[in-house]
Amino acid sequence: MSESAARIAELRKLMKDRGIDAYIIPTADCHHSEYVNEHFKSREYMTGFTGSAGTAVITQDDAGLWTDGRYFIQANIELEGSGVRLMKMRVEGTPPIPEWITDNVPAGGTVGVDGRTLSMQEGREFTDAFAAKDISMLSSIDLVNEVWKDRPPLPLKPCFYLDEKWTGESTADKLARVRSSMDDYGADVHIISAIDDVCWLLNFRGDDIEYFPLVLCYAAVWKDHVDLYIDERKLNDEIRSHFEEDGVFIKPYRDIYKDTAEIPESMTALVDPARLNHELARMLKCGTVEAQNPTVVMKAMKNPVEIKNIKNAELKDSVALTKFICWVKNNYGKTEITELSASEKLTSLRREQEGYIRDSFAPLQAFGEHAAMMHYEPAPESDVVLKEGGMLLSDTGGGYYEGSTDITRTTVLGHIEPRLKKYYTAVYRASQHLASAKFLYGNHGWSLDVLCRQPIWDLGLDYQCGTGHGFGYLGSIHEPPTGFRWYVVPDKDEHHQFEEGMCVTIEPGIYEEGDFGIRIENNVVTVKAEKNKYGQFMQFEMMTFVPIDLDAIDPEELTKSERDWLNDYHRQCYEKLSPFMTDEENEWLREYTRAV
Repeated sequence: MSESAARIAELRKLMKDRGIDAYIIPTADCHHSEYVNEHFKSREYMTGFTGSAGTAVITQDDAGLWTDGRYFIQANIELEGSGVRLMKMRVEGTPPIPEWITDNVPAGGTVGVDGRTLSMQEGREFTDAFAAKDISMLSSIDLVNEVWKDRPPLPLKPCFYLDEKWTGESTADKLARVRSSMDDYGADVHIISAIDDVCWLLNFRGDDIEYFPLVLCYAAVWKDHVDLYIDERKLNDEIRSHFEEDGVFIKPYRDIYKDTAEIPESMTALVDPARLNHELARMLKCGTVEAQNPTVVMKAMKNPVEIKNIKNAELKDSVALTKFICWVKNNYGKTEITELSASEKLTSLRREQEGYIRDSFAPLQAFGEHAAMMHYEPAPESDVVLKEGGMLLSDTGGGYYEGSTDITRTTVLGHIEPRLKKYYTAVYRASQHLASAKFLYGNHGWSLDVLCRQPIWDLGLDYQCGTGHGFGYLGSIHEPPTGFRWYVVPDKDEHHQFEEGMCVTIEPGIYEEGDFGIRIENNVVTVKAEKNKYGQFMQFEMMTFVPIDLDAIDPEELTKSERDWLNDYHRQCYEKLSPFMTDEENEWLREYTRAV
């Protein structure tokens, strides 16, 4: 019996003892974070699936893991032997989780879940779905904690403060904007449990989640002060001084639940159902007004200082990644390079850049068939050597004081089959079509995504994920509320119209299981174009300057505009990168930014 199967068997015994018919294990922590600290990796511990998205449901005689198209291949591999079935989200024939549970739990039954790991919105969806069969939801129980005997403790790493030279706006000004929104909603207090929102609002960061400089905390914003719920041992004197100036009072991390329950019934709390956890919502006895956290759009619209800083970070990261690609192309076959050693090399090149803090997410270095798994992360047991005739997909990013990056390049090693060159060229064309788009203000990702997918759809192919996402400033690498996807996913906050200052990725790809994966990803910022009688036009400004691999481009497949854009992009790459390269690297760079 595998470790996962044994853990699930132990969980089922606990469920039977407590009269629980089904138990839900989400990915999230108490703050509904996309990526979580080791302490909160309950779903991974129980099922063996390591992806960043997925929810497991365990009954006495069945178990399923719901995840999206990024992880279908990976989940199939990692769930083997666990007794947990892969449930492919948003694929025909796969029922939504609430529907599946309702069908598999008897009338009058009980479903258990640690309600802190559900959002208020998710909790509502479950209870509404269960009502038809009088199924109750017990949300104050953490059965995984009873199975997980050596569970890692909550982190205690120190926090750091971000000066205005990085943020471009003081905490006082941010709080004034939030309080203005609270006034608009008639709210006395605004409760925030999303850690990227709290860290942005109070201009501090930490080290509570690997790769993500965020801090486990909650905040209650009142008209005249802020209550910050955090383990105060993480705070230094500088942060305390800034907090004191801004009227931020420190309270014990877990006191948020008690204090929320004590808000007078006569008051009104502003809450975001998608970001407040279910248990916190249950504590509320006061009136509520439900709306998106004002900080979500505020932090997504980067200010001029942030944009200037991000462009500096992007240039540094472009230098590191270009040096890496040059190194790979010049050294594979001469010395042994594996996925893991390649990953270590790229991180070392990023460390050479001034202001580097850490990688902005776990480096995804995938060679050959591994690249078909969109979020494959190399490990000692799967590590392979880079060889002639294959392709290395590098999806990586750097976190700097100037901001965060998320860049992908697919590097060809030697000669590749004509079909792969055709596919790579289609991916370049897809990326270029969206990067060069001009559109009227008011457009959303669903109205623009077809521009990117069309060259790939023309081949009768597609990729089972979004085309791009917003990214934060030393925050979440997948930042709402904007992204590219031709269809609406209700539980994904990516549907806001494009506003000036929103930073997003453009990352089309083609993936064939057991064969290859190709992705090209650039980071762009939304800017205003001309305004005329038709309205305000918008466009994207490129911030990533890493050469597109000309060894994989078929110029005969390109239109004149696609060719001109590529040549102009490569001209800019050379101009921006060459001052930071050695003579040998510049010789290579001239060749790989030549006009075609």
